[in-house]
Amino acid sequence: MTFLGRVLTLSCSRKFGRYPEALWANCASGTIPACITLLILLSVVHPSRSFAANPDLETVLTGSRQRIEKLDYRATGRLTRVEGNGKRTSYKFVGKAHWFPDGLRLLCEISGPGSEKTTLLLHMSVSGHVTIEAVLPGEKAPSVLPFERWNDSLVGTDFSFEDMVESYFFWKNQELVAPEKYGARECFVLKSTSGSQDRTYYDSVTSWIDHGILYPVHVVKTLRGTGQQKEFLYYGLRQVGGAWSASQVEAKLQGKPGSSMMVIEGGSGKANLSRKDFDIGSSSAQEEKVK
Repeated sequence: MTFLGRVLTLSCSRKFGRYPEALWANCASGTIPACITLLILLSVVHPSRSFAANPDLETVLTGSRQRIEKLDYRATGRLTRVEGNGKRTSYKFVGKAHWFPDGLRLLCEISGPGSEKTTLLLHMSVSGHVTIEAVLPGEKAPSVLPFERWNDSLVGTDFSFEDMVESYFFWKNQELVAPEKYGARECFVLKSTSGSQDRTYYDSVTSWIDHGILYPVHVVKTLRGTGQQKEFLYYGLRQVGGAWSASQVEAKLQGKPGSSMMVIEGGSGKANLSRKDFDIGSSSAQEEKVK
């Protein structure tokens, strides 16, 4: 599963620091419009950093987004739906992901318990815009999954199609609320709120992010319109090749008995993937061998 502070430095900015005495002299002599003009120019050349007023917010967003930008993995595991009465239905899961210059690509195949298969290719751009292609059971060719289906249950579990990527870290509206402990972990609490430009079924996503490793341990997503919440719990946090990940993610939908678990059983954190590895039409993700 998968979310960028940027600092732009322009070489021409040096030109505005050469004659400070003249600047202050003009201000003192009453040429206020000239000063205002210069301030406007400075604001264009050095746009204010979006989160400069809150360095903790900048730290959390930069760390979360850079984590996603560095993704390059193959993974195998299972998706299991646990009913309220304890009945379990499991599916095999094979996936891979890589961040390219134009954003993240994630290809996965989910199969079982019969012969049916679901194959997904998700692309998230550097601005957080998501598109999804799918080969659903009974289909032979991939097609774009319409937005109206993004909140559909993925093979009967509590995960939706949209839940496969962490696009909310790239939304424009981000704020830190009061920090909290989650279990024994000291956490930043980040609230991401979607805007009209964001294609999502969620109104907001609140993430409890561990202070030390900048990885989420608990996430609550609120659905647009209904206010219904979906909770995600992250277990078995581990560091592989310098990157933190969870070995298990549990999803629970408010008001629905039971839960669903995504368990990663094997894989590689440095898979050296290329564009040809994400051709949904020519190869099956399940046929890939985990290196």
